[in-house]
Amino acid sequence: MFYQADLSSLSGARQLADAVIADHKRLDLFISNAGIGSRTLGAERRTSADGHELRFAVNYLSGFLLAHLLLPLLKASAPSRIVNVASLGQHPIDFDDVMITKGYNGARAYAQSKLAQIMFTIDLAAELRGSGVTVNSLHPATYMNTTMVREGGIAPISTVEQGGEAILHLAAGDDVAAKSGLFFNGMQKSQANPQAYDEAARKRLRTLSLELTGLSA
Repeated sequence: MFYQADLSSLSGARQLADAVIADHKRLDLFISNAGIGSRTLGAERRTSADGHELRFAVNYLSGFLLAHLLLPLLKASAPSRIVNVASLGQHPIDFDDVMITKGYNGARAYAQSKLAQIMFTIDLAAELRGSGVTVNSLHPATYMNTTMVREGGIAPISTVEQGGEAILHLAAGDDVAAKSGLFFNGMQKSQANPQAYDEAARKRLRTLSLELTGLSA
């Protein structure tokens, strides 16, 4: 069943969650794969419908909101899994200018949004410990033959099938059924940017994300 959604809008993400919850009694798997590339839409800074930096909004915030809204259904369907499709391209978050209003760069914005996904993965895994819901993140493959890569003027070096296999490994692999809070490079466990393992930084991101998505109310 296909649901169309505008994930550059928090209300669009909420509408998607509402539709899924209304139509389904269980949810075994949530893969967060929406994304705007480092060069997609050009180099100029853009904002979402809610006024947030666009790559941060689409690549991270919408998935953060959807995961929280769908958690009751995922928990009720346990064992279930969440997979956040991130990247090896990661840039530390500057908490004094999260929306990159100064010195904007599309590559930095993309890499920051991907690190945010990984930080969220680690936090959510701790929160869900014992619930039967696991959450992991990964870099599926480097420069897959996708529209995002081609639009960026980059010559693909991996196939979509390679990336798909890595994502499906986290989604359904028996060997990762009990693993949570990890970052993978393809099929192998890997290490993310050091900021991902900074508890204070993750707490700042969580507080900001709850505030921006209206979940803290």
